[in-house]
Amino acid sequence: MFTGLVEEIGTMKSISRKGEAMVLHISAKVVTDGIKLGDSIAVNGVCLTATSFDNTSFAVDVMPQTFRNTNLKDLKPGSKVNLERAMLAGGRFGGHIVQGHIDGTGKIIGKKQDQNAVVYEIEPANSALLKYIIPKGSITIDGISLTVTQVSQGRFSISIIPHTLAETILAYKHSGDTVNLEGDVIGKYVEHLLKFAGASPVSDSNEQGDAEGETIDIPFLSQHGFM
Repeated sequence: MFTGLVEEIGTMKSISRKGEAMVLHISAKVVTDGIKLGDSIAVNGVCLTATSFDNTSFAVDVMPQTFRNTNLKDLKPGSKVNLERAMLAGGRFGGHIVQGHIDGTGKIIGKKQDQNAVVYEIEPANSALLKYIIPKGSITIDGISLTVTQVSQGRFSISIIPHTLAETILAYKHSGDTVNLEGDVIGKYVEHLLKFAGASPVSDSNEQGDAEGETIDIPFLSQHGFM
């Protein structure tokens, strides 16, 4: 789990690609401190596993599913990326619950100055994501925990303070660029649980079904959205 508080901006050192599979070698200083093989590191908000490392860089594998559904496929040597290590159990929780599981991408369709802030207007590639995006709610953009300021006509806005611009790659983003989006996980769980409204609770005395004796079989799983 992550908080959406970016620890540093890394630089793409090299990219090895075979079809839709990639190996990314990323230069970094902060997230390599105390790093261990198998550690989770969010790269532009995507939870990836460190497969090798040294004091100034680390490598991660990108599988085809991640390649297709994130902006990692747009990276080139020299590209800047947001980096965050997995949250420590005893650390401060300054952002919001971020899984590093990208829901989809969005395109920046507007960027303007608003006194000391910069306002970005973003259009999700899949409009279905808008149900998880609510005014004053949390959203993760390229791994950054941000607050939604407005939602209307298939797009939403965020307002960025100078500190966030200076510490993340949003300063390098402009109209037409693609960003990774992860909606608030709480909304996703609520949506999923509502599909089971009225369903009987699981009974400890009946391992094969619910309190009314239903059997967990193919029709049951299909009816309740598991297939």
